[in-house]
Amino acid sequence: MASINPHINFNGNAEEAFNFYRSVFGGEFTKIIRFKDLANDNFQVAEHEADKMMHIALPIGGNFLMGNDVPEILGRTNESENRSKIVIKAESKAEADHLFNGLSEGGNIEMPINDSPWGTYFGMFRDKYGIEWMIEFDTRN
Repeated sequence: MASINPHINFNGNAEEAFNFYRSVFGGEFTKIIRFKDLANDNFQVAEHEADKMMHIALPIGGNFLMGNDVPEILGRTNESENRSKIVIKAESKAEADHLFNGLSEGGNIEMPINDSPWGTYFGMFRDKYGIEWMIEFDTRN
């Protein structure tokens, strides 16, 4: 079966955001590539961007959350626009609460986690990095 691995763009704070995500989900990064790691004569990297993330990956369950910093020459990512949401299907109500409370810390809660009209335990928020999340546990399973 296919899997979905979200990839998020950041404006220079990908490492900070991913350390935060790791503090909530646990685990270890499977890959970290900095722009300086790829620098060569054909791929010049500005000194102030050398330590920024070209790629970072955190395994979550059987999938990966991936991200990178957008180089300044490509412009900025609009952190206020409505980006696609990352949906997490929790395995228990306790896990849903843990993920919701951890990831929403410092962010804006759009829908507090609670029993939903469609029969699941659901919450929605934008984290402190502008990323939108939905956490859901299906109480009917």
